[in-house]
Amino acid sequence: MSGAHSKTDSGRPKKSVTKRVLEWGAVILVALAISIGIRGFALQAFFVPSGSMIPTLDIGDRILVDKLFFSASSVGRGTIVVLHHPSHDNMCGPSGEDLVKRVIATAGETIWSKGNTIYIDGSPITENYLPRGTSLGLTPIARQRVPKGDVYLLGDNRSISCDSRYWGPVPTSSIVGKVVAIFWRSGHPYLHFF
Repeated sequence: MSGAHSKTDSGRPKKSVTKRVLEWGAVILVALAISIGIRGFALQAFFVPSGSMIPTLDIGDRILVDKLFFSASSVGRGTIVVLHHPSHDNMCGPSGEDLVKRVIATAGETIWSKGNTIYIDGSPITENYLPRGTSLGLTPIARQRVPKGDVYLLGDNRSISCDSRYWGPVPTSSIVGKVVAIFWRSGHPYLHFF
């Protein structure tokens, strides 16, 4: 006795080759859409345009920035972030380009410097990510309390970095995301996680 559909051993009808190809095509399209979405909304690559973060980041490094799992509440001292250029800055280069800096103080903390030492709430901070003897440069940090919703940012190359010493604390809403890795350096693949 013959039926309208051929059956598998389990008694279910066999799927046609065309239907399988269409299903797999749909799966591949969804996977591509998700991967493109992840790149645009979860992780994004940035190019380091200046030497303000040397020795941590070199000019021309390609970095990967976490945008999806990043939140203002997760920003702590020592975190490296990408931020939108402060709109009120008129002395540190062209507006519109994104910057890479390190968080030094968070909302409610009082920051200042004396010589090359940075103080937060009266205690000197330890910056193990910098080479010993790193100079703060000619621009000291004036004593100030970081406002609610803001952070105080510095470049690691303190003697040349244009940062919160010039434009003050910045709102966490201007932060694009947290730097999680370097993936390209000196024209070659390179992998370093933060």
